[in-house]
Amino acid sequence: MSEHAQAQPRDDHVVLGKLTSPYGVKGWLKVYSYTSPMDGILDYDDWVLRQDGHLVRYLLVQGRRQGKGLVAQLEGVDSREAAEALAGAEILLPKTELPELAGSDYYWYQLEGLTVVTREGVALGRIDHLFETGANDVMVVKGGGDDRERLLPFLPEDVILSVDLVAGVMTVDWDPEF
Repeated sequence: MSEHAQAQPRDDHVVLGKLTSPYGVKGWLKVYSYTSPMDGILDYDDWVLRQDGHLVRYLLVQGRRQGKGLVAQLEGVDSREAAEALAGAEILLPKTELPELAGSDYYWYQLEGLTVVTREGVALGRIDHLFETGANDVMVVKGGGDDRERLLPFLPEDVILSVDLVAGVMTVDWDPEF
């Protein structure tokens, strides 16, 4: 299983979600979360917002599920206008604040960029990104010798044989022709 936190060009942060639009008139914002479960983003009190290339820290005062999504109130954001100014900002977290994962669990940012090879040593390319489906997560592998884009299911012990984060290699049981 993988935990959902997307990698970004800043190597010391991961994106946990984004602020989408104001909610009400008292400064609350709608939150789109990349974490799984969705409300896992509310476990972090100290949010770093990235907007127009600038990073600003905000304290999460409170957050909750609202309908099918999430809403949050940030310290110092107490009007609809203040909330509108933050709409579209990404919510970052320093990687050092992510909880340690056990066993064969990985954050998505750890897998992105790994070289994918078959058990026979055929290079399929690098993991470009991952996405979630109803059944399982899917890895998008690009840049192999044949310039194909491959969609591989993230299925440990079935498709994924090993992951070596230090060497930057994932070994898979996969037909290169598929």
